[in-house]
Amino acid sequence: MNKKSIASLAGLALTAGIAAGLATTPVAAQGAKEKCYGISLAGKNDCAAGPGTSCAGTSTRDYQGNAWKYVDKGTCTTIKTPKGNGSLKPIRR
Repeated sequence: MNKKSIASLAGLALTAGIAAGLATTPVAAQGAKEKCYGISLAGKNDCAAGPGTSCAGTSTRDYQGNAWKYVDKGTCTTIKTPKGNGSLKPIRR
């Protein structure tokens, strides 16, 4: 392999590594936020979506009980969904 090929492969590997890291990085909370379980739509969670998923945007169904979104502190349990209110702890659904 020549130096140009090695440099190209190294650049490609670095790009792939960065992309993979971004895809599974949890969304950071800003300000006075808390995790609210059971309120996100499929693919719209901030992180933690249970077995078979990795992180942000990986929930597989609406209002999945083990997937959460960041919400303003003190508002989670007042958020209503077709399956009930939001929860500060994972919900068995």
